[in-house]
Amino acid sequence: MRLDAGITNVSSAGTRVQVNNSPMGVRWVQFKALAANGNLTYVGVDDVSASLGYELSAGNTVELNFSELGRGSASASVPANVLYVDAASSGDKISWLMILDG
Repeated sequence: MRLDAGITNVSSAGTRVQVNNSPMGVRWVQFKALAANGNLTYVGVDDVSASLGYELSAGNTVELNFSELGRGSASASVPANVLYVDAASSGDKISWLMILDG
């Protein structure tokens, strides 16, 4: 397993941004909308938008534990490159921390 972290900047509101371009599997991830954000941010996949995504207010977090889904012989994961964020205000940011396969 490998730990990765970063901050994704949505430079233009309404334009989704890929969080991580790695094809490695994500077992666990936490997203946090930065406290300085001016508006709502959204977490999702390649179709994330203000009308389709998990909404985060400034300072709020969401945690996704994909490994819990694979309770059998193998842990479940999703490719890191399918995770995207969007924002209602240009320049808002989401920080993230993830545990990757490998």
